[in-house]
Amino acid sequence: MPPLLSVENLSTHFVTKAATVKAVNQVSFQVNPGETVGIVGESGSGKSITMLSVMGLVPSPPGQIVSGQVYFEGQDLLKLPLEQLRQIRGNQMAMIFQDPLSSLNPVLRIGKQLVEAIRRHTNLSSADAKAHAIHLLQRVHIPNAAQRINAYPHQFSGGMRQRVMIAMGLACNPKLLIADEPTTALDVTIQAQIVELIKELRADLGMAVVWITHDLSLLAGLADRILVMYAGQIVEQAPLLDLYANPRHPYTLGLLQSIPRLDAAQQTRLRPIAGLPPNLANYPQGCPFAPRCQYAIDRCTTEDPTLEAISPEHQVACWVKPERP
Repeated sequence: MPPLLSVENLSTHFVTKAATVKAVNQVSFQVNPGETVGIVGESGSGKSITMLSVMGLVPSPPGQIVSGQVYFEGQDLLKLPLEQLRQIRGNQMAMIFQDPLSSLNPVLRIGKQLVEAIRRHTNLSSADAKAHAIHLLQRVHIPNAAQRINAYPHQFSGGMRQRVMIAMGLACNPKLLIADEPTTALDVTIQAQIVELIKELRADLGMAVVWITHDLSLLAGLADRILVMYAGQIVEQAPLLDLYANPRHPYTLGLLQSIPRLDAAQQTRLRPIAGLPPNLANYPQGCPFAPRCQYAIDRCTTEDPTLEAISPEHQVACWVKPERP
């Protein structure tokens, strides 16, 4: 079966008077139909910009996609006219964001915003679109949906606002849903509810999901495959269980060592990753993680490694490829 989404050698830069920020550098990956792919990395690693580039939502200027192809069901989205891209975006591909309060219009009722999104991509009448909007709110488990549809965003809690955004993303039964850190501003119990909701909807609708996060532990019960990003590059990608059991990039090892373990035989001190991410306006020579890496060798400071397969589905961009201690 061909991939639903195929990204090849994607590079996105932000050009300013002071410098050119290389936010995404030669990123390649695929998403298969019905698959959940997690993209993980710290702030500034290029996770969100990669998927905003896929959606055609990078602000230009200063953002600029300088190279690459983005194939969605065989069509290169980067070559489509804007109007044709808009027909795909929101219809076959949808994105939900980290802060629903800034994504929703505060002076319009929830129902009006949902109906507008539905009618933008369908031929439904106003009455039918409203009925569909109520059904969507019910589907994301908002109680009293027929009454709550007339409420304003500020009348919902943070978790309920995020459910509204998910409902809006599902308005046209997309084949791909991109979730950009949708649980970051929520407490732990609400996070778990949103994760379970996305899993339930994925199973019901058969859609693929790309989940962007900085929390590797959150992906444990959610993702089929994980991409680890650092400094605008994918440094490791593998199936979920393979990545947890056999991480081979020093950055992935560092992320896992900074997560509390409930199954540990004895308490162990968490080990944060030393140092700071590189300045992408002055991209370093060699491996961008080398200054923070305890395994670095001389070659790491002069040559930037590319992804290399260590098993059929596990790729690592590292000259050393250390094993978990």
